[in-house]
Amino acid sequence: MQIEKSKYILREWRTNDYTSLAKHANNINIWNNVRDYFPHPYTIKNAKEFIRMVSGKPFQQDFAIEINGRVGGGIGFVPGSDIEQFSAEIGYWLGEEYWNQGIMSEAIKDVSEYIFQHTKIVRLFATVFEYNKASMKALENAGFRKLAILHKAAFKNGKFINLHYYELVKSKTPKKK
Repeated sequence: MQIEKSKYILREWRTNDYTSLAKHANNINIWNNVRDYFPHPYTIKNAKEFIRMVSGKPFQQDFAIEINGRVGGGIGFVPGSDIEQFSAEIGYWLGEEYWNQGIMSEAIKDVSEYIFQHTKIVRLFATVFEYNKASMKALENAGFRKLAILHKAAFKNGKFINLHYYELVKSKTPKKK
């Protein structure tokens, strides 16, 4: 899958993305806004392991965000299982030099549309740390709606924080008569 827009391209990860991935991901300001399994510091070795891991999935769930010919971020989804098999969590990050340019809002929209058109997923959700207002705005701009604030639901940097819980549900297009 590849989606080309004026500001970016969404595409599969490639082996030659290691250097750019490590460069942009190795940023404490990004790490402060993602889950702890996202390494910090982020090395070339981490980048190689990540690209190897996503390349081994049965279908494309992780997308590189290419900006000006280089990877500047990533976006993907994790499908649920069992009774939640029609839901998926969406996650994303973007290199700090690309913040506040509207890139992530559009990338979230594009990936959400792709998921709804090419998978059985009918509901996407995301959790955002209480202090990450830009991520909340990106989700809202992409059509997600805040459902709840989950109090002390995460532990990051040695303290409990609230998670803001967002969702987007696939809408059915009315059939033409």
